[in-house]
Amino acid sequence: MILHRAWLRIWRRDPAAPALIDAASGRIWTRDDMEQAARRWPPAAAVSVSRRALFFSAPNGLDWWAAFLSALRTGRVAAPVDPSEPPAAARALAARAARRLPPDAELLKLTSGSTGRPRALPFTGRQMLADGRHIAATMGITAADTHLGLVPLGHSYGLGNLVIPLLRAGTPIICGVAPLPHAVAAAARRGATVFPAVPALLRALAESDIPAGGLGPLRLVISAGAPLDAETAVRFHQRFGLRVHNFYGSSETGGIAYDRSGEATLAGRSVGRPLRGVRLRYSATGRFTVASAAVMGRGEHTPADRGRPGPRGELVLLGRLGRALKIAGRRLDPAEIEAAVRRIAGVRECCVIAHPRRPEALAAVVSGRGALTPQQLDAALRPQLAPWKIPRKWAFARALPVNARGKVDRAAVAALLQ
Repeated sequence: MILHRAWLRIWRRDPAAPALIDAASGRIWTRDDMEQAARRWPPAAAVSVSRRALFFSAPNGLDWWAAFLSALRTGRVAAPVDPSEPPAAARALAARAARRLPPDAELLKLTSGSTGRPRALPFTGRQMLADGRHIAATMGITAADTHLGLVPLGHSYGLGNLVIPLLRAGTPIICGVAPLPHAVAAAARRGATVFPAVPALLRALAESDIPAGGLGPLRLVISAGAPLDAETAVRFHQRFGLRVHNFYGSSETGGIAYDRSGEATLAGRSVGRPLRGVRLRYSATGRFTVASAAVMGRGEHTPADRGRPGPRGELVLLGRLGRALKIAGRRLDPAEIEAAVRRIAGVRECCVIAHPRRPEALAAVVSGRGALTPQQLDAALRPQLAPWKIPRKWAFARALPVNARGKVDRAAVAALLQ
């Protein structure tokens, strides 16, 4: 197993090196602690174990790593399950996926199903290590850094930005971080230098009363999982003196693009340029294809997002395919309306869906600053959009609801519009 060999090299190089740090107590587990925990069988976090795969579920911490490394050392495919998944659903997904494992698979990414039925995506060890190599080389992350590990380890974002850097280079992780601004700040002060974050948490930090130096030695703040609005990036920079760097990827491809300077994120211009080792090919229809050694399967994948090349070779996202709605017999892309709403003064975020009771109309949830009203939004949209494209029902929230992966939770959005 390629991933296991990578871990053994790191473990043998320095067994006493710190690997995991508990955010609350400051307790440190060394690489050798992790290796010894992995030798206990079966791991406490196991959900389903077969000859070919080990499905496990645990929050970020030693139990997660014990199960992950146990799978590798026993020659099984490691398949981390989101801890929020009901055990019965996790076992059912495990049973389906275990029947179709490619012979060279070493890890399964289990998607959330936010764009359809949950799927199990097989990756080889070489593909996972390539993703970690692309990310580390582009972002300048080394073993001397310490990650603030709030992103779930088993998500694609966590695997590429937290798990593989520790596995291949020994970059330690601060675990057990509560998703609250002051808890994040306290964890950061334990020595974190790199923070892979999501927009909702960055917004909460920017709006908090944490002082300018309250994030300890952090030098790099990354945002992924969902688009980060420029207003939040600016407010975060003003409060803490740190630029946020947009990072974009997908479960099928690993990392795709990254804003190296943070300037594109501050301007709301793009998600940055392709990572080192990643190539993008654009079509005239707004689709783009990702090619790299980290992409599952044959090395190429066309994501569901639409995009175009922007200034300085950056990737500009144009919305997601598969979200087309049919309103009064006419099809539209909700991203067009969302972009128009976000251009209105005071609006930060917007999510447009079909009206819950009127099939010929749209509805939307908006977050922003100040006292926005439906009348103001209607008046601002009339010069830009045809009447049938203007939402007929509005709801307002402090922030759009998101799931554990940082993506907009459309079921929760729909509930706000009932």
